[in-house]
Amino acid sequence: MAPSKKKHAREVRRDKFREKAFEQFDRVGDRLEGRGRTILYALAALVGLALLAGVYSWWSGRKAEEATRALSRVIEIADATVSASPAPATPATTGLTFTTEKERAQRVVEEAQKVENKYGDPYKSLARYFRAANLLTVDREKGLGELQALAGSGDEEVAARARFALAQAREADGQYDTAATLYTELARAQNFAVPVDTANLRLASVYEKQGKRSEAADILFQIAKTAREAKDKDGKPVTLSAAAREAAQKLERLDPARHAQLPAEPTPERNLPF
Repeated sequence: MAPSKKKHAREVRRDKFREKAFEQFDRVGDRLEGRGRTILYALAALVGLALLAGVYSWWSGRKAEEATRALSRVIEIADATVSASPAPATPATTGLTFTTEKERAQRVVEEAQKVENKYGDPYKSLARYFRAANLLTVDREKGLGELQALAGSGDEEVAARARFALAQAREADGQYDTAATLYTELARAQNFAVPVDTANLRLASVYEKQGKRSEAADILFQIAKTAREAKDKDGKPVTLSAAAREAAQKLERLDPARHAQLPAEPTPERNLPF
């Protein structure tokens, strides 16, 4: 639905709510006519509260849309292209471009901070996550501190994303034991924000860096095997995920003999013409 249509729909709902409230007030007023102004004043106050509730609901909807747009802007910047020599802007040019990762990260931090300052949850917590993750590029120690705090957040989705970003940072810093612990916890938690296979892929990478090639191969084998044997509710093979394909590729490089033990990759069904 176009924004103008949404706005019109909200206004119609608000007007109908107002009309209905005043109609109810008039009917009750007619029945109580002559019984004293105190009762009518009390009813007027109740109607006023009902109207405020209706306006608040309308206002909340608008604020939610506004917050969503603001958070989408943060995500758009975070996904923007980084190029040391961006092409000259043209009328057909779309999207943002930054010359360095740090420049882009700084912009994300600034825009995310605006969302944090202006809106409540869930927008505030998600914006804080984006700010913390990008602070790793701008001010690493501060970013690590923010992620550590978010890892204990009551919002399970935000907490999972923060732990994953924290695990990646620890892995990059060579703190493999800490990273492995975080990845293992994420895989066991089975939070949709960080898919199990994604966490296990990173865990296998950490094990390989630690020289634990057998443990890494075990994880990669299990990811690929489970995916290749998976069936949907109709008993048909499930399309392999990017994580499953990556696991198989890494396993082939790491342990060709173990890779050879994998079940055959399912062949996608083709629609036959009739």
